[in-house]
Amino acid sequence: QVPVVESGGGLVQPGGSLRLSCAASGRIFSWNDMGWYRQAPGKQRDFVAIITSGGSTKYADSVKGRFTISRDNAKNTMYLQMNSLKPEDTAVYYCNSVPAKYNWGQGTQVTVSS
Repeated sequence: QVPVVESGGGLVQPGGSLRLSCAASGRIFSWNDMGWYRQAPGKQRDFVAIITSGGSTKYADSVKGRFTISRDNAKNTMYLQMNSLKPEDTAVYYCNSVPAKYNWGQGTQVTVSS
């Protein structure tokens, strides 16, 4: 059983917006700080944003001011609102705990291109 499932990716023009979702089991969601990561073609997987169990957030410098991470504990779901998207945001986006302790899901592809 895949512990996390990402969705919401797609093709968007530069300057556009997308909202990603991450569904996780209640056990994972309740016990962990959660985060978004991304992996661009030919590059390593990088940290994007974290939200603690208490709701505190932190972002990579490259997305600060453009992305917003949030969580709905009642639904065991985490979100990533991405605005003002740039071509360099193109990547497969993944969710996991922070630090990442669980098997990675398939991710969701985000492509920013005109």
